[in-house]
Amino acid sequence: MSAHISNVRPDFDQVIVDIVDYAQKFRIASREAYETARYCLMDTLGCGFEALEYPACTKLLGPIVPGTVVPNGAKVPGTPYQLDPVQAAFNLGAMVRWLDFNDTWLAAEWGHPSDNLGGILMTADWVSRNAVAAGKAPLTVRDVLTAMIKAHEIQGSIALENSFNKVGLDHVVLVKVASTAVVCTLLGLTREETLNAVSNAWVDGQSLRTYRHAPNTGSRKSWAAGDATARAVRLALIARTGEMGYPSVLTAKAWGFYDVLFKGNPFKFQRPYGSYVMENVLFKISFPAEFHSQTAVEAAMTIHQELARLGRTAQDVKRITIRTHEAAIRIIDKKGPLNNPADRDHCIQYMVAVPLIFGRLTAADYEDNVARDPRIDALREKMACVEDKQFTKDYHDPDKRSIANALTVEFTDGKKLKEIVVEYPIGHKRRRKEGMPVLVEKFRTNLARRFAEKQRTRILDLCMDAKRLEAAPVHEFVDLLVHP
Repeated sequence: MSAHISNVRPDFDQVIVDIVDYAQKFRIASREAYETARYCLMDTLGCGFEALEYPACTKLLGPIVPGTVVPNGAKVPGTPYQLDPVQAAFNLGAMVRWLDFNDTWLAAEWGHPSDNLGGILMTADWVSRNAVAAGKAPLTVRDVLTAMIKAHEIQGSIALENSFNKVGLDHVVLVKVASTAVVCTLLGLTREETLNAVSNAWVDGQSLRTYRHAPNTGSRKSWAAGDATARAVRLALIARTGEMGYPSVLTAKAWGFYDVLFKGNPFKFQRPYGSYVMENVLFKISFPAEFHSQTAVEAAMTIHQELARLGRTAQDVKRITIRTHEAAIRIIDKKGPLNNPADRDHCIQYMVAVPLIFGRLTAADYEDNVARDPRIDALREKMACVEDKQFTKDYHDPDKRSIANALTVEFTDGKKLKEIVVEYPIGHKRRRKEGMPVLVEKFRTNLARRFAEKQRTRILDLCMDAKRLEAAPVHEFVDLLVHP
C-alpha cells in the first residue's frame, strides 16, 4: 500500500523566492559594480563583433524563418537583423560566447555571467522600441547595467558552492535562471509572474555537459548559452500571459530538481545576493582561451621570449611540466587528437604549445590551417599536468580566487628554464588597474572589425563616458551598434 502523498500546494521554494526578491527589490549601491559592468558591457559586445568574422557562427544568426519582419523588434548589434526578442537573444548570446573570449566566473561551478547579456540587452531594446512607439519612456542603459549586475550575482552566487558539472549538467542552467529573473523585471512582470517564470526555468530539462568534453567536444558549447538566455526570454513571456508556476520544483520529493538531478542535495550558499560577482568577475583580456588556462598561456608567452633570447626553439624541448589546479586537470588536460576549434580551445596543452611556438594565441589559431602544423602536436606530447594542492585551495579561497599555473621547460641537453608562475591573470580583480586599459584596446580593435571610423568613434566615446552612457535610452544605444 503506497504512502499518502499530500496534494496541498506548497509555498515557493525559498531559493526561488530569494532570487526573485533580489531581482525585483534589491538596490545596487556599489559604484564599483556599475563601473565594472560598464567595462563588461563593452567587452561582451566586442567579443560578439569578433565572432561575426567566423562563418560557423554567422550561419546560425538571423530570423528562424528568412524574411520575417518584426515591427519594433530588437536590433542585434553588429548585424542588420531586427528580430523578435527570443531569437534576438539567441543571436547575441551565440555571438558573445562563440570564441570563448567573454568574462568568466570560477568556483564550485564555472561559467560566463556575461552570457546573460543576450536576453538582457535584446529584451531591453524591444521593450524600449515598443514603449517609444506607444509614447512612453524607454529603458536606459543604466537599467541594462543593473540587470547585468543582478544576473551576474544570481548565476555566480549559486555557482560558488554548487557544482553542476559534477552531476553532468552544464553551467548554462544558471544562465537560464539568472536571465529569466532579470528579464522578467525588465518586462515589468509582477512578483508572482516572476516566481512562476523562474520555477519554469528549473523545471526545464537541463543541458548535459557532453558537448564540452572528449570525445564529443563540439560547437554547441559556443551557442548553448545563447540558447539558454533566449529560453529565459521565452519563459518570461509565457509567464506574462498568466501561465502558472511550480512552487516546489527544487524540493519536491522524487520529482524535484534536487532528487532528480542533484543527487538529493539542496543548494548551499556562501553569501547573500549583493554585487560581489560583478565586482570580482574575471575578464579574458589577452587570450581567447578557456579561463583555467589563461595564466598558463601568459607564462608560455614569457617562455617564448626567453627561448628567442637563448636562440632555442620548441624542437629543443624535452619536457614541459604544467603545475596547475584540480579544475584545470578535470576540464582541459587533454591528450590525443583534437577534432575542431571547440576541442582545441579546451585543451591546455594546445593553448600552451601555440604561444610557445608562435608567440601568440588568437581565435584564428584554433582553426585547421594552424592546428595542422606538426610542431603543435609534437609539443603537446611533451607536456604533463600535475595538481598543486595549494593552487587548488587558493582557487576556491573567496579572498584570493586565484587561477594559478606554473610552467617548467626542460631541454634535450639536460638544462631547464626557471619555472614561470602566474597566479592571477590580467583580467583578475587584483590586476584591474593594469587590465582595464588593455580591455578598452580590445574593444577598440573589435569595433574596427565591424564599423567605419566615424561610427566606432561615437560608440567608444559614449561607452567611455559613464554618466552619459547610463542615461542613454537603450534603443538609441543599440542603434549605434547596428551594422550598416
